[in-house]
Amino acid sequence: MFVCTVKASSIKFFAAILFSAAVLVGIVALLPVIDPSGEVAIAAVEYKGVDTVEEQLSFLRELGHEPDPNPVYAGEVVIPEVFDSVYETYNQLQKAQGLNLEKYKGKTVRRYTYALTPSGGETSDGNMGEVRYATLLIYKNRVIGGDITTTGPNGKVEGWA
Repeated sequence: MFVCTVKASSIKFFAAILFSAAVLVGIVALLPVIDPSGEVAIAAVEYKGVDTVEEQLSFLRELGHEPDPNPVYAGEVVIPEVFDSVYETYNQLQKAQGLNLEKYKGKTVRRYTYALTPSGGETSDGNMGEVRYATLLIYKNRVIGGDITTTGPNGKVEGWA
């Protein structure tokens, strides 16, 4: 005959361990999945079908910007085969917006730059010497990259959001 005795404190101990394991499994199951490549999509923004000036203006407006309807620059640029430190830094900015220029190394892409109207309705020229520009990089009618550049003494390059 085999007899096993278990004290109430042992039952509580194993119940606490089982409960802790269940809570840990639940927390892990609810954590968001993080993409190690750094690609995170901007919600509700359509990157495809951005070919015409009207579509580009609409794209920028969806992101909360008010572009001048005439591009300041429209031309082509070649994404280099090998990224130097400047392109690596720029691509980190793209990855933060859910894009990645790595896929387009060696490709010729179209680049469009638009002046942005500051909030408050002032013109860009009246903003104490600072002008903001939105740049779009487009390959086969799809936005693959871009930024907002602020010129002037406090100039910076940042993502669209």
